[in-house]
Amino acid sequence: DFVLKGIMPHAIIGLTVVLLIFTFFMMSVKPPKIVFFPEGDPNSIFVYITMPTGSDIELTNRITKQVEDSVFAIIGRDNPDVESVITNVALNAGQDIFERTTQARLAKVAVNFEEYQFRTGQNTTEILSEMRTRIQGIPGAQIIVDRESSGPPTGKPINLEIRGEAKKPYSELVKIAEKTKMFIDSLAIAGIEDLKSDADVDKPEVIVNIDRIKANQYGISTAYVGSIMRTALYGSTASKYREGDEEYPINVRLEEKYRKKTSDLMNLKIPVPGGKNGLREIPISAIAQIEYTSSYGGVVHQEYKPTITLGSNVLAGYNANEIVQEIKTALDDYPLPNGYEFVFTGEQQDQEESGNFLSMAFLIAIAAVFLVLVSQFNSLSKPIIILLQVVFSMIGVLLFTTIFGMSISIVMTGMGLIAVIGIVVKNAIILIDYTDVLVARGNEFKDAVISGGAIRLTPVLLTAASTIFGLLPLAIGLNIDFQTLFTDLDPNIYFGGDSAAFWNPLAWTIIFGLTFATFLTLVVVPAMYYIVFRKRVAKERLEGRG
Repeated sequence: DFVLKGIMPHAIIGLTVVLLIFTFFMMSVKPPKIVFFPEGDPNSIFVYITMPTGSDIELTNRITKQVEDSVFAIIGRDNPDVESVITNVALNAGQDIFERTTQARLAKVAVNFEEYQFRTGQNTTEILSEMRTRIQGIPGAQIIVDRESSGPPTGKPINLEIRGEAKKPYSELVKIAEKTKMFIDSLAIAGIEDLKSDADVDKPEVIVNIDRIKANQYGISTAYVGSIMRTALYGSTASKYREGDEEYPINVRLEEKYRKKTSDLMNLKIPVPGGKNGLREIPISAIAQIEYTSSYGGVVHQEYKPTITLGSNVLAGYNANEIVQEIKTALDDYPLPNGYEFVFTGEQQDQEESGNFLSMAFLIAIAAVFLVLVSQFNSLSKPIIILLQVVFSMIGVLLFTTIFGMSISIVMTGMGLIAVIGIVVKNAIILIDYTDVLVARGNEFKDAVISGGAIRLTPVLLTAASTIFGLLPLAIGLNIDFQTLFTDLDPNIYFGGDSAAFWNPLAWTIIFGLTFATFLTLVVVPAMYYIVFRKRVAKERLEGRG
């Protein structure tokens, strides 16, 4: 009754619009941190070790033992919070799916912790930060400290691709990537763990330079020498062995002790034309020389362009989106030669794609709801009033998130907003539909609006309260073990954990949105309905009497 007096309906709607503008102003002044997926404390920490290409497995093993000692110096040998420490050398030690093959230069130390509720010591996030700080500086070793993924697999938080043209030399792209890395490092942006390039530019090679003139004098070709050396190193099929229906190739090559040294290979004697029996033997060194050099391990292409990626993890307490934005701003004025481009991919690209998908889902949901409402109410005004509540309900989500300093998760907050749409629309439909019924019965218009709000007050409040209180335990991270509660009368209550951290943004989004939407349904919807239909209903009734 108070809301519908005098200019109060206009004032209520005006204040709501002002609050919406103020919300966006607050977000520009104090923008909340935006994350892809929410993360809790790590359950596992991985230390990845990458040695130079061609490193012997024994060298990798020695470096890995040094890293193991550093890990135990941080977590302790008998830490009750640690479930296991597992080390892989060469086998299954890669960081991504492209490094799952056995490679002597790779190693991994995995620290697995007990479940969250059983931990009593130092926070695992602090342990992760300490490892990133202390496990560094081993000569020749590239070390990356990471945690398990909290959502679907994504790229690195900072993933800058430098793409060039195929017709230009790869060495030029390598130089540009190195200069770009030095430039970003010079910015001293806080939160970057260690920016690394994925270009393998130091792959050792042994080149056998054959003197073609000498080889021609002996009556042999370079292909002949190459095939002999390949057989010596990798072998060739001499015959096949059959057992039943199965056939097995017989591969012949030099014994391992003769394959390890280049001097043995160069002294390998090969048959050439000449001599008493038409053949004689000479060492390969008589027609060839050894040259030690390095080359590129491989060239990665993206969009048919050679690409070098600069990537890094983000230290605890820092936001990847803010860091990437700083790098983007700095690179706007960076002198990049023609034919080259910077492209941010990895987690940023996945985040953008998910954001676009959820935005499209949000718009499709609103459009579908609008079409259904228009067909049901046979009116445009009422669906517009209802859908405006969807826009206004974002005030609760965005304003409370900003005030309480919470992070916005692209995926979970987006899903929460879509969930709020259904509840807000349903409550507004209930109120407007019942008010229409009262008006159709001939009740005085203002009394009908007041009665509709009063009578529908209980179902609206019950819907909101049941949803809010149902989600509150998830929002605050309350955990209860109902099995032990009924068997041992011990509920084992604790707060936090992986599930709480992951679902927290979704729960708070629905709680904030629904809390404010309840005010909208009970106050703003009647005010808008009153303003829009007051004169229309009065006119229709006068015409009916006439």
